[in-house]
Amino acid sequence: MKKSYLNILFSVLLSSMLVSCHDLYVPVTTELTTDVFPTNTEQFISASGPVYVALRGNYAVEHFFQQSFSTDEGIMPARGGNWFDGGQNQTMHYHTWTPDNSYINGNWTWLSTTIGVANQSLSILSTTMPEGAIKKTNLAEIKMVRAFAYFMMMDNFGNVPIDTLYGDFNPKTNVPRAEVFNFIEKEINAALPYLSDVSGVSTYGRANKWTAYALLAKMYLNAEQYTGTKRYDDCIAACDKIMNSGLYALEPKNSYLNMFYPANGPQMKEFIFAVPYDPAAANSFPFRSVNIHARFDVPRSERQKFSLPFTPAGAASTLPEYYAYFNDANDIRNKQWLTGLQYMNDGVTPVTVTTTNIGYDQYYKGSNPSASVTYHVNLTPEVTLRQDVASFDVGNDEIAWNMGYRNIKFYPDATSLNRNQNNDKPVFRYSDIVLMKAEAILRGGAATLGHTPLALVNQLRALRTTSAALTSVDLEFIYAERTREFAWEGWRRNDMIRFGKYENKWGYKTNAEAYRRIFPIPRVALQLNPALKQNPGY
Repeated sequence: MKKSYLNILFSVLLSSMLVSCHDLYVPVTTELTTDVFPTNTEQFISASGPVYVALRGNYAVEHFFQQSFSTDEGIMPARGGNWFDGGQNQTMHYHTWTPDNSYINGNWTWLSTTIGVANQSLSILSTTMPEGAIKKTNLAEIKMVRAFAYFMMMDNFGNVPIDTLYGDFNPKTNVPRAEVFNFIEKEINAALPYLSDVSGVSTYGRANKWTAYALLAKMYLNAEQYTGTKRYDDCIAACDKIMNSGLYALEPKNSYLNMFYPANGPQMKEFIFAVPYDPAAANSFPFRSVNIHARFDVPRSERQKFSLPFTPAGAASTLPEYYAYFNDANDIRNKQWLTGLQYMNDGVTPVTVTTTNIGYDQYYKGSNPSASVTYHVNLTPEVTLRQDVASFDVGNDEIAWNMGYRNIKFYPDATSLNRNQNNDKPVFRYSDIVLMKAEAILRGGAATLGHTPLALVNQLRALRTTSAALTSVDLEFIYAERTREFAWEGWRRNDMIRFGKYENKWGYKTNAEAYRRIFPIPRVALQLNPALKQNPGY
């Protein structure tokens, strides 16, 4: 079902347009000019495509890594020197990153580019499109994409520049985080009256009115961190707008996992806003613009099990502290994990690997290191830096490659020949609305619609587990439930900061510096724009 939208957004758009990626304060150019402009909704989708192509950029890979590897959710250690990648994964884990970290630099550039492309598109389309309702809706939609990009910049980097005027390339200084918050809120509220209230195939992957309310709810839930002011009643009001729309619902237990499979799309009742991915989509930006979870998440020993046309790396895993939250044997969400002894999809045939004694254990001291050995693959929970702690290295033998439980929520796409998957990445789901409202009430917001935190959480859990309903719920349980519900979806860092857990210890990380709740402005950005000021602590 999602293909109808993807064909318009990617095939038509990318065959006719080329976008150059630059810094936020360097001109961004496209082939969209005043001589070639849309006059109807379908043409607008093509004309506004560069904004969505830019947004697709780092969302599924580098942005996810930054949100996950800086928390207890994910870890990517080196294995015999592989995946050390200049220490970017190590410093994410230890909370010792610097302004030179590649994830930080790449994500700043990605979000800046998205904002720059949105500014350019707004500038051209606002003057070339004929006046009317279509124009107002289409411009409001682009402003929503820009608002979301600014939200991610504010969430990650705190004090950032605000620039909405294409053609003005004077260096802009970064403004206080609270001012960025107010700007985003104003932009969303100004766009809301004109955004489409339709949900389904025709608006899938595009920002509609319900996307706006979901983003407002997320902002208001975190407002105390961003501005110092609690906005829980506003969070509840935004959630109620979505709930009262009647357009979204929780997926039942038997289709929960399907939400993240390669065939996901607008048929998923929970998806309020998602970023579509397609292996056939071309890319004109120097970002990955791909969803390649299988490459990082699937153990290399399980290529045959998942019928993959490439050998996965299986370099990313979770930590025991995180997996401990998956403690209900009746919960469908447990099935997103690979743990313990591995079997083929029949559940009977063991996944085995044939190697040598020293290939299995690089520290083998026996008399026959080259002797052949076949073993049953067993994924173990602990991630031990047994080769070298300083270089974040677990070793390069079978023991090392089987360390850590693996998440396959974004199930491997066996139909793709280029590692890019068809799995779309949800940004806002209805279950998030349910849990945000429950949390906002527990934090002091006024209950509405007859809802209580207990009833809301039980409403969700009734569709996730066959275990008995809860009799009470507190903020600690909300945190645990969010852990189970949104694993591998890119919200872990945001949640840990709001719940006051980002300075905790996990894995090998002991650093408790609170200023690391926001990342530094990249050194490259400071060099390109001397008006920027580095964030405190860096």
